[in-house]
Parts: sequence; structure tokens; C-alpha cells
Amino acid sequence: MTTEERRGLLLVALAVVLFSTSPVLIRWAAASLTSYEITAGRLLVAGVLVLGLAVLRKDRLPSRAEWPKFAGFGLAAALHFGLYIASLSFTSIAHSLALIYTAPIFVALFSWLVLKEKLNPRQWTGILVAVVGVALLAGAEAQLTSRMIIGDLLALGSAICFGIYSVAGRSQRNRYPLISYAGTVYVMATLWLIPTVAVNFSPGGYSWPAVLSVLALGVFPLAIGHTLYNAALRRVSATYVNIIATQEVTGGVILGILLLNEIPTWNSIVGALITLAGILLVVLAPKPKKEVIP
Repeated sequence: MTTEERRGLLLVALAVVLFSTSPVLIRWAAASLTSYEITAGRLLVAGVLVLGLAVLRKDRLPSRAEWPKFAGFGLAAALHFGLYIASLSFTSIAHSLALIYTAPIFVALFSWLVLKEKLNPRQWTGILVAVVGVALLAGAEAQLTSRMIIGDLLALGSAICFGIYSVAGRSQRNRYPLISYAGTVYVMATLWLIPTVAVNFSPGGYSWPAVLSVLALGVFPLAIGHTLYNAALRRVSATYVNIIATQEVTGGVILGILLLNEIPTWNSIVGALITLAGILLVVLAPKPKKEVIP
């Protein structure tokens, strides 16, 4: 392993520590703010900080002709963060995080369906194991309610968007400096959310605890955490980055226990572990060989 790859692994490990704070901060902010306001607020804070840094560094910014492409990246990011934050209003931290980290499975399936890339037996096994884990996570959950099912579906939607967001970040690593890429995506994502914030604005909800929680969400898990995540994607294989990133589930659940007294059920723990095992099988599987067309 090269020095650059080791640096990438360190960056994603630091990112995971910061990611793990987001469920608790979201719970605190959601006490008086809507999920739309939390999502837009954290993206705006991160966008201003990261894009501002790019301007100060005089990094190359996307041209006007490339704005539509970045609008698409921003939409994926807005949906990922928005659905994730909304899911925490309906389901538990353990459910939400475990389901969101099925993202590598969706990436593999999309590659199979759209790009016609073959899935090897280990990947199919991993997908099956993850499905069993999700079934146990939800179907065998003693506290399962219709409200929790809605939250689980929102988390799955976030996972799909996270897969798209990850692929986009990897695809642009040689085209734009990291800071200008990430900052532009965060700002574009904020713009997508302005109409929903206007409709769901709650002026009385902006208490100091809520505002500070949103600021912290924008600075730590997003401006710093997701930028480190994107930096890691530029230095080491997305496979290894995703493996380490799954530990946000562990960190988030632990902080939820310590700070919110949200103790997951045994079904949630077992289901999450089985789901993570399936995810690891998918991301650790060797890449399929490209077929040579005569």
C-alpha cells in the first residue's frame, strides 16, 4: 500500500468519526425545525465554508456550461441528506444508518442493470445476505410500526442517492480540485431545497440549541467530514472507503446510546450486523472483468 493510499484510509477514518455525530445533532435540531430546514441549513453552511475556501485558494470553479451537470450532482446530494434527515424523524438511528449503508449494493445493481457489468457469485451472495439482514432489521422488529416503515423507506431512498453521490465524486476526481467540487455541489444542493424550506418555514423553531445543532451539522459531518470522504475517494479505492465508512453505523449507534439514551433492540443489532456483512461481501468482491468484443 502506497503512502497516498494510507493517507486516504486515514482521511476516511476521520470522516467516519465526524459522520457519527450527525444522528445526535439531527435529533437535537429536529426538536423545533423541519427536516427541510435542517438539510438546507447544513448544506448552506458547508457550501459557504467550502466554496469560500476554494475562492480564497483561487481553485478552478465549474464553468457556466457545466452548471447543469453540477445541478444533477447537487440534486443527488440534496436527496441523500434530505431523506436521511427525514428518516430519523420516523425510525431509529440503528435502522436508518444500517439501511443507508446498503448504498454499495445499489451501485453494484445499477452497474449490472444499466452498464451491463456482470456480478460475480460473491456479490450476489452479499446482496442476498444484506436482504436477509434488512428483513430481520424490519420484519422481525418487535417495535415495528407503520411510522418506522416510512422511516426505513426514506433511509433506503437516501442509500440510492448516496450511491449516485459517491460515483459522481469518484468520476470528477481528475477534473476539479476537491474543494471547488465539494463546495459547488453543496451550494447546488442548497438551491434545490429553497422551495421546500419556503413552504415549510418555521420561524418560531429557531432556538439557540437548534441553530447551533444545524451549524455543527454543516461544519463537522458535512464541510469537514464529507470533504474528507471525497478526498479519500481521490486517493484510495472506493471499495476500501465504503468499507470504513460503514462504521458510521457503529459510531452513530454508540453516540445515540450515550447522548440520547436510544438503545437499539437485539433484532436491530443482529439485523444491522447481518446487513453490514452482506455489504462487505459486495464491496470486497473482485471487480468483474470487462468482456472483449471481437
